[in-house]
Amino acid sequence: MSASNSDRPTMESPRAPATELAADHATRMRESLDGEMRDVKDGVLRMGSYVEEQILAALEAITHRDAELAQKVIASDGRINEVQRAVSGLVGMTIATQAPVARDLRFLLALDRVTYELERMGDHAGSVAKQARKLAGVTSMVTYDELTPMAELAARQVRDVVLALVDVDEQRARAVAQRDDDIDRLYHQLFDDVLAEMRTDPAKVDPGTRILFAAHYLERIGDRVTNIAEDVVFLATGEVEDLNP
Repeated sequence: MSASNSDRPTMESPRAPATELAADHATRMRESLDGEMRDVKDGVLRMGSYVEEQILAALEAITHRDAELAQKVIASDGRINEVQRAVSGLVGMTIATQAPVARDLRFLLALDRVTYELERMGDHAGSVAKQARKLAGVTSMVTYDELTPMAELAARQVRDVVLALVDVDEQRARAVAQRDDDIDRLYHQLFDDVLAEMRTDPAKVDPGTRILFAAHYLERIGDRVTNIAEDVVFLATGEVEDLNP
């Protein structure tokens, strides 16, 4: 007597558990990748916060000609370097173990590049602090009214561009890049004012040179912020743009 259709084994039934296992595995892999990407973002945010603090502390050291504070800023650059190495290592491990593709891979590579830019910004802030240390005890000082708004704007630019990056916010990134013109304008005005004072009083040449160096490093921070903004635009649109031609 032949078996009925209901008694015959089907080809579909063994596949269902395998399909479910594959789906579960894919979900776990996605969750693991998302978790590691969050850790990378957190590291970049922490770096940005440290750089912002360094810029403002370096400004305070110059304003008060505080050699002790300047030295603390210089020494604190190590924590930025430490986070940069940790984040870069995590990016490499994530790429090796999770094999991200397409948008996820581009995002991780962009974050890795940004850690380099932030590390260099930290170096620039340290260089501002070095000028502050050399200004300690100087009695004949030049006027440098533009340096404070330059530093405050640079610090805010760092914060805003990092937030634009982690959110892949194209419009915010463009707005940040546009504000780099304000930093450039302040830099050129300060340069002209300080140079004029240096010409009238030889005693102001050395402190004036220190202030010009400090302003130059702040201007470089603005340029590196624009580099990050361009990365954000690329992530959002796939287009390479020069946001500060």
